[in-house]
Amino acid sequence: MSFGRLSRQPQSRPMSDINVTPMVDVMLVLLVIFIMAAPSMGTHRVPVDLPTQSSANSAPTSPPAATGTLVLDVQGGVQLNGQAVTVSELPARLAQWAQADPGAELLVQADRAVPYGQVAALMDMAQAAGVTRLGLAAQGTPAAKP
Repeated sequence: MSFGRLSRQPQSRPMSDINVTPMVDVMLVLLVIFIMAAPSMGTHRVPVDLPTQSSANSAPTSPPAATGTLVLDVQGGVQLNGQAVTVSELPARLAQWAQADPGAELLVQADRAVPYGQVAALMDMAQAAGVTRLGLAAQGTPAAKP
């Protein structure tokens, strides 16, 4: 019986590299959570002061001939082309107006203090009535004179 030396493998050195896989996994999960939660973080709570229109010339441009106006004031009053209209009869009046001139543009003029939701509801109502071209009117500011 021979007693020989058993071959021994050299001892392995400890791993000196940092394993970043678990950290990357956690970061990706957090990223997905923030992406999913972002829409519900309350962007509607941010106060917005809407801008006014400024142009190079001080003379206001006149709207094209085939343009109607839909005006919404602070008290909730609605006017279509200068005539007072109730909200209940507005869809029928908008449909009549849209059928009379299908290519006409409807300018929505709302007071600055009117909530955006009311303006959006009027615009949705106009689109449902068949108005294909909508625009938002802004108050112009005079140009600075040199």
